[in-house]
Amino acid sequence: MGIQNLFAAGGVVMWPLLAFSVLGVALIFERIRFWVRINKRQNRVVRDVLNLYRLDNVVGAMDKLQKNADLPLARIFLAALELEEPNPEEFRLALESESQAEIPVLKRFQNLFDTIISLSPLLGLLGTVLGLITSFASLNLGDVGGSRTASVTAGISEALVSTAAGLIVAIFILLFSNTFRGLYQRQIALIQEYGGQLELLYRRRYERGEKTYASTR
Repeated sequence: MGIQNLFAAGGVVMWPLLAFSVLGVALIFERIRFWVRINKRQNRVVRDVLNLYRLDNVVGAMDKLQKNADLPLARIFLAALELEEPNPEEFRLALESESQAEIPVLKRFQNLFDTIISLSPLLGLLGTVLGLITSFASLNLGDVGGSRTASVTAGISEALVSTAAGLIVAIFILLFSNTFRGLYQRQIALIQEYGGQLELLYRRRYERGEKTYASTR
């Protein structure tokens, strides 16, 4: 069955399904680029920053973060490290608030994916119902076994195309949506892990400063 025949068989709902599929593919490519960039660089950058900060090279750590400010964890670290002499509680609050601000970036387009996944099967079902209505409207009960009955049977078969198309679109988007959701959850775990490490390093550095100040008095 060619593309033109496929669209003719599926009816008017094939057009919104086509729009959903094109939109879904575009969003998938954008998300793939986003996650590839993060997974390729972020862990190495953050480990380097933590090592620099552990060696009290704060300037070097800040410089590396600013050069990689397109990464979520780099922006989170910068929000805390750019504060002027915060106490540990303020430092922790800065990390947490910036982490919350990054969540919409990490979950971007997730609502659109969910909408496409939910609506595509329903549109397919609507196409089937419309096809059945059209088929039964042309049914002549007095012409059982005649040409009209054959055309009705063919119409029912064609009406199922829309349901199949809706399911295909939904399943395809669902596979990638679940993958992106898993990457988001992994990223949240990394934010908590690396953020906790930075907070611990800062607390130790802050306590050393407090002890040094007390000893000089």
